[in-house]
Amino acid sequence: MRGGRAAPAAFAAASAAHLAALLAGVPALAHLTKPVLMPLLAMCVLTRGGPRLLAVALLFGCGGDILLQTGQDALFLLGMGSFAAGHVCYLLLFARRGSPGGARTHRLAGAYAAAWLGALALLWPGLEAGLRAPVALYSLLLTAMALGATRARWRSGAGGALFLLSDTLIAGGLAGWPQAPAPQFWIMLTYLAAQSLLTYGVLACDGGKEEGAGQRPPGPSSAHRPGQSWTAARASTMP
Repeated sequence: MRGGRAAPAAFAAASAAHLAALLAGVPALAHLTKPVLMPLLAMCVLTRGGPRLLAVALLFGCGGDILLQTGQDALFLLGMGSFAAGHVCYLLLFARRGSPGGARTHRLAGAYAAAWLGALALLWPGLEAGLRAPVALYSLLLTAMALGATRARWRSGAGGALFLLSDTLIAGGLAGWPQAPAPQFWIMLTYLAAQSLLTYGVLACDGGKEEGAGQRPPGPSSAHRPGQSWTAARASTMP
């Protein structure tokens, strides 16, 4: 259990150091801590026996973190692609949980679609021509991930929404929008909160166990009910 406690503590310490460095204007410390954030969060997943695909999503996030902090346009696009691959991993994780359906899902889909179209319309005039199509496609994938996250627990849904906010702050900077003081601090604060909520939302749904790992084979009564464990996980949170 010691390893299971060490990884979250290390992630919290590295996150605090990184955010403090951004606030204090210490770029060397910020650059040093940023590449270790997502690997430490991935270690939290693995030490709890979480889905490996979740750890992979976080490692793609690490690739994006490293590439984006170089400040070079070509590497920025590669970093966007790395984050996009992570969003695909998240979408696959959420797709396993099925769709709740109903009017609530339709309302959420409409709200996220309107948010994507509205943000893109505002960003479009200020973006460089070479960034417009990549930003449009990436933001569509990100919006789909955020919508998919609402299928899991509330933490995942909140994490998807915060990821949207964090990347909108980045895009606003690219489009020349007015920036708040210490803009990188707010970007990273919302990003770290987003990844943490997504991670622990998925872990809560899965009970912290890789599917089938360390469990007895399902008996005849559960063989015909593939959604039973997901239903039980959701029911366990009800008062």
